[in-house]
Amino acid sequence: MEIILIKDVENLGYANDIVSVKPGYANNYLIPQGFAKAATASAKKVLAENLKQRAHKDAKILADAQALAEKIANLPLTFAVKAEEGRIFGTITSADITAALAEKGVEVEKKNVTVEAINTVGEYKAAVKLHREVKAEITLSVVAAE
Repeated sequence: MEIILIKDVENLGYANDIVSVKPGYANNYLIPQGFAKAATASAKKVLAENLKQRAHKDAKILADAQALAEKIANLPLTFAVKAEEGRIFGTITSADITAALAEKGVEVEKKNVTVEAINTVGEYKAAVKLHREVKAEITLSVVAAE
């Protein structure tokens, strides 16, 4: 069954994508939850017209996301945490990274930050999803607080 996604659905597609799924998944979950609508001929025409009108706006959003990715990539973050023999007490989470970026004037959502488990002092990388086509990588430095 073909459907048009209204919202981004992880591991399926992004808003305004036309995807093919099993009828049960569409009729029992995606459509009732408001994530999708049936891809009828008229709905496809409306979607094509809307996408054509939004092309310029989307280009600006993409350019802004790429500029933000450049800014984030050149923005080293340092976390001074309580540590003993190289192991830190607690962990550095995506919420901590989001808060540190907010202090530097960059607003991102916590759910868009992906980071591995940080339990020791050292250098780490975190990925930030800014747009469906743009991901930025942040360098994190975790040091022991004096």
